[in-house]
Amino acid sequence: MSINQHLIEFKAVTKVYGEGTASMQALRGVDFIIDEGEFVAIMGPSGSGKSTCMNILGCLDAPTSGLYAFKGVDVGKLGRGQRALLRRYYQGFVFQGFNLLSRTSALENVELPMIYRHAPANERRDQALKALETVGLQGWESHTPGELSGGQQQRVAIARAIVTKPAVLLADEPTGNLDTARSHEIMGLLRSLNSKDGITIIIITHEPDLAAYAKRTIHFRDGLVETEKQNGRGS
Repeated sequence: MSINQHLIEFKAVTKVYGEGTASMQALRGVDFIIDEGEFVAIMGPSGSGKSTCMNILGCLDAPTSGLYAFKGVDVGKLGRGQRALLRRYYQGFVFQGFNLLSRTSALENVELPMIYRHAPANERRDQALKALETVGLQGWESHTPGELSGGQQQRVAIARAIVTKPAVLLADEPTGNLDTARSHEIMGLLRSLNSKDGITIIIITHEPDLAAYAKRTIHFRDGLVETEKQNGRGS
């Protein structure tokens, strides 16, 4: 099967859970392409397949059939260990619940992915300081999560996700635990990271006004892509 050199390509991707009469088809043949430098929002009601799609994008799951290509590599043919390496070296993750280590400083939380890469201590510190400055937290390096607001904690999580300079940032409901004002702050930060730093970003969100920060929205329904549209606000 020939693969074009897009950053991400889904071609006729299906995902079935269970077997026989107990089986459930979460994805029914999904097609889309995401190129480097895009900012894409994935939306859809509960059960539409968007979370399954994100799990496949993040190499936490594999398609039942079809092609998922990442930088020209057929991810479905990779073993579990190879997918783990792809996550570690090419992808950054932001979650709804922040997932920070509660007893460690913001700086140490951001250094964590660099430790997994066995980077030297001075390189880890330099990169973490730069990432915290990028998200507007210069001066907060020594604070623990308990000393930070929810919006600040999510900024630390974003710094941790970008410290390794990943090919793509995957954000699963990144504003789900934040109030409206903080949600718009975080979405504005993500838009800035995309427009000024060129980071490719894919987010899942339920909120149309937050999805509007992205340049493009892919809307799922019943395991299929229902619509794709360009967003004026995010461009």
